[in-house]
Amino acid sequence: MKIAILIPNIFNHPFTYNSDLNLEVGNYVVVPFGKTEVTGVVWDEFEKKKNRNFVIKKVLRKLEVPPLKINTIKFLNWFSEYNMIPKGMALKLLLLSSSAVENISTELYEQFKIEIKKNKIKLSKEQKKCLKKMNVSNQKFRVHVLQGTTGSGKTMIYFEALKDIINKGFQGLILLPEIGLTGQFQNKFIQFFGFKAAVWHSSISKKNKEIIWSGIANNKIKVVIGARSSLFLPFKKLGLIIVDEEHDQSYKQDEGVIYNARDMAISRASFENIPINLITAVPSIETYDNIKKEKYSLSKLDQRYLNASLPNYEIINLNNSKLEKQSWISKEIIKKVNLHLEKKDQVLFFLNRRGFSPHVLCKKCFNNYSCPNCSINLVYHKNKQNLLCHYCGYKTLLNRDCSKKGKCDFIFSGPGVERISEEVKKIFPYKETIIFSSDTMNKKNSSEILDKIIDNKIQILIGTQLISKGFHFPNLNCIVVVDIDLSSQGHDLRGAEKNLQLYHQLAGRAGRTGKPATVYFQTYNLDTKMITDITNKDPNIFLDKELEIRRENNLPPFQRFIALIITGNKESELEKEAYKFKIFIEKLVEGRVLGPVNAPIFRLKRKFRVRLLVRGRKSLKMQNSLTKAIQKFKFSTGMKLTVDVDPINFN
Repeated sequence: MKIAILIPNIFNHPFTYNSDLNLEVGNYVVVPFGKTEVTGVVWDEFEKKKNRNFVIKKVLRKLEVPPLKINTIKFLNWFSEYNMIPKGMALKLLLLSSSAVENISTELYEQFKIEIKKNKIKLSKEQKKCLKKMNVSNQKFRVHVLQGTTGSGKTMIYFEALKDIINKGFQGLILLPEIGLTGQFQNKFIQFFGFKAAVWHSSISKKNKEIIWSGIANNKIKVVIGARSSLFLPFKKLGLIIVDEEHDQSYKQDEGVIYNARDMAISRASFENIPINLITAVPSIETYDNIKKEKYSLSKLDQRYLNASLPNYEIINLNNSKLEKQSWISKEIIKKVNLHLEKKDQVLFFLNRRGFSPHVLCKKCFNNYSCPNCSINLVYHKNKQNLLCHYCGYKTLLNRDCSKKGKCDFIFSGPGVERISEEVKKIFPYKETIIFSSDTMNKKNSSEILDKIIDNKIQILIGTQLISKGFHFPNLNCIVVVDIDLSSQGHDLRGAEKNLQLYHQLAGRAGRTGKPATVYFQTYNLDTKMITDITNKDPNIFLDKELEIRRENNLPPFQRFIALIITGNKESELEKEAYKFKIFIEKLVEGRVLGPVNAPIFRLKRKFRVRLLVRGRKSLKMQNSLTKAIQKFKFSTGMKLTVDVDPINFN
């Protein structure tokens, strides 16, 4: 009997095999492919091109793994079509190292055994109202948005919803935007439920991944807390998806297979016909638009847990409070911070720049350090004593012969968190401080650091945007935004939206236990409209204005963008290729082709980059027509095309 088998590779179609085995759609099998053996899945359709001359090989064996659900296969087919990637690559996201896991001892699942305990946490009237509106009990697809100010107890509401799902024998998936959040979140989960959820992200060991993958496929593991990739686990009986911090741009995977995990989670819920909850303090513009159109239902929490007050805001005008030379913290801020420290408040200095300094310049020869692989400056990391490219990972020591005489004499222009940390330690020498960034918190000892922060053993934090993402610090009551003017720079399409979400989330870290809290903004800008916008207690006012601007200019979410990035080794040839490609696809694509232009980061990882942008109606016709056009165009040797549907960043 002929069987269609999809393999986890770059092919957009299944291959035809023979088999005497009793196989059905979704079965995992081992098949010969070329000179190797690979794991594949019995697919729901055969290869459409029938005129191929090939020898039909035989399926070697069927794996003892519960079959992949038909609905999941349909989701992967759609995922492939929407994101314009081969079906085989969609399947690869689901498999573990391109394989399925069988013969796992059931004893290994014991660590995830469900024993839901009774907890003493009682929901407020407002929380109960939101839970009722969430209504996950009917087990049908719908998208519900739970919008609540930071610290309002949103997590407890969806925990209650999840508990109902688990008690009915279903599985649940909680998506988080950052790996660093999983440790503290797991503790909160155990405190509420009394058992461990499975944690899934790139840093989990291969052995644990095998246990979790198998446990999910066999319906032995009921809850997964995970990053983007957990969306593709082979759930046997998925009953609910939670997307926490749905607005967070970290849900966008922008390397390899490019996709938006939040949007794909909504689609998977649709194919599985199950409810999905989007959790946020400030919705993404796309989510807000769908709320306005009543495609998504909404419940709101306006009060913080235990009626804790939101922090106050205070603007520190740096035109009046002059900074000392090589200083970024004003005397006025020092006075304010000392008052907070006297009250045993924890303090956060916020600057969204990693490292010590983003610009390194020789004051004798005026040359600066830039990445040899990318068209950007290297960032000086004093703690590691090196210069680092945050895009390709290139690093070098700060040591260079000067073209004038001797060694270069360096000036460091602009601060990073390491530089702010150095200044803070000089001003407050007797206080325990720590840098809170991806350089320090994605390590093995990060849970120990978090415990110290929670216990107020660390009095001062110096943090990047990572600190805004859902962490709970009960003693944090003072936040200093070192350079709010930095946020207003650039021409990012989503810049205003990003700032609104970032600073609402950041402010939400303070005053969570009821003590008075303040966020201080240092600025030279006398026009403080941006600060007024981002600190408004009702973010929907800003979102309404932003939606109107987007509508008038035919920008997302009212039209679809697809970014096409062509990379090559030779700049002159790349430009010619880009124009040739544009002329070719213009006649075939359902949409308008803009560009080509040099990408803002023109050289990345030793490759030159040119960008085109296709804009048009929100319809799969756009992707389908573009896919066909790309398949017909033959790129020159050394040229590569990357497709980004619904781009977030335009670097």
